[in-house]
Amino acid sequence: MTTPARAWPRTVDCHGTAVAIDLMTAGDQAGVEQFVADLPADDLLFVPRDISHPKVMQAWMRALDKGTIHSLIARSGGRVVGCTSIYIDRMSWSRHVGELRVLVAATLRGKGLGRTLIQACFAQALGLGLKKLTAHMTTQQAGAVTVFEDLGFRAEALLRDHVMDPGGGTHDLVILSHDVEAVAARHTAYGMETATHN
Repeated sequence: MTTPARAWPRTVDCHGTAVAIDLMTAGDQAGVEQFVADLPADDLLFVPRDISHPKVMQAWMRALDKGTIHSLIARSGGRVVGCTSIYIDRMSWSRHVGELRVLVAATLRGKGLGRTLIQACFAQALGLGLKKLTAHMTTQQAGAVTVFEDLGFRAEALLRDHVMDPGGGTHDLVILSHDVEAVAARHTAYGMETATHN
């Protein structure tokens, strides 16, 4: 199942702060690098690779061009305040699954930006023909886990001591998932098709 592509860019109101959301391109690298550098180190532990490393960042930008990663970028006041990525391995047996990653600046947390970005990623996932989204995060990220669960994600696995931080400490990783097609079917049943792609 596919849906029409959502029109970008679009501006949303996050508790009085205007945030512009657009498709990310390789030209956004400098802004994303600064955004990542300003994040607390613990925020990056759920990302499979260290995106603060220049080579990893460059690989991300190349993947945008190749279409193996699809990302959104959020800006406010000329600065990057959030970003997403949906990673798809088209050569695997799980090519119908997208791995979702969402990062939000500390100053915009609790203002609805994370929720808005996740909902926008649902529209992306539908447009890409994906059937399932997964999200990985450490158990310490309780606020983020709550947001995902409020949007219908459910825990599928807990991997103990699966992530090691720069100081050598280990952290449990929780894997949540969501049936993308089920969301679309419910929206269609209730006449809410536009909710996922406006």
